[in-house]
Amino acid sequence: MNILEIEVCCPECKSAIVDDVHNGERICSSCGIVVAEQMADFGPESKGANLEDKMRLARATGQTTLSQHDMGIVTEISSQNIDYSGKKIDSATSNQMQRLEKWQKRVRVSSPRERRLTNVLGRISETCESCNLSKNVVETASMIYRSLEGKNIEVKGKSVISITVAVVYMACKNCHIVRSLDDICKTVCAPKDVKAKTKLAAKYYRNLVLDMGSVTTSVVTIDKYISKIANLTKTDVKVERLALEISEKTIDQGFTNGKAPNGIASAYLYVASILIGQNILQRDVSSVSGITEVTIRNRVKEILTTNKITLTLRPILATK
Repeated sequence: MNILEIEVCCPECKSAIVDDVHNGERICSSCGIVVAEQMADFGPESKGANLEDKMRLARATGQTTLSQHDMGIVTEISSQNIDYSGKKIDSATSNQMQRLEKWQKRVRVSSPRERRLTNVLGRISETCESCNLSKNVVETASMIYRSLEGKNIEVKGKSVISITVAVVYMACKNCHIVRSLDDICKTVCAPKDVKAKTKLAAKYYRNLVLDMGSVTTSVVTIDKYISKIANLTKTDVKVERLALEISEKTIDQGFTNGKAPNGIASAYLYVASILIGQNILQRDVSSVSGITEVTIRNRVKEILTTNKITLTLRPILATK
């Protein structure tokens, strides 16, 4: 039962009143009296699988997004053949609504600029989703591309995939996320086109830096490599936190000097997974981090021989 406590007193015993969202009632937390049988529902009409569905199904919201060409502020005509009360619409009205829906989509994206903006923003969202990047990167990349058109920088005629990769790469740098052009291209391009698209995306990125100013590159630490590998391998957040804790406590040790940071990060993540009991395959970690399985095993041996790791577990409370 989803119960949210609020600061209201009961008229009988002066205790706190809670909202029972599941049943739509307001009840007293002490005596159990029902203060109000009908509670206002401020939630959405339905649940959506992605951002567009959530914003389309929301009852009322001021949320906007830069990842859509119309900023997410739009009223769409539903394609269902039922009205608001659930009754079926007759065929003549249904055909009319379908024609209105078709013309609405045409009017929304009418000019070549809007079609290009819709195409690139859609590719940015798909690329970030394929790379397991957060919504913050999607919004930042969309803002960068919009600023290009705002400054009248020529983007017409450029490769959509390459300009998308370049914009997402710049957004990752702004958000201090470790991703390379090659990593991003591998997720959106065919294997035979990765080299050419990466070279073209690097050219577009240099032009972006010249047109929009230099991007301050943060110092890449072991923590960021751990987060990157955990994100790409879809590792449990518990394993990632333990790996970050081990890395923080062993940062003063000298065994990391001269070693590749992705190898050390992979070893920390593998050790953390073993300690928690959620084993990660060395093959999966090596394919993501770009190192061999032998390197991971060697780094794990160095970590275990240099440090003494003690894991303290919380006792499990007995339940009836």
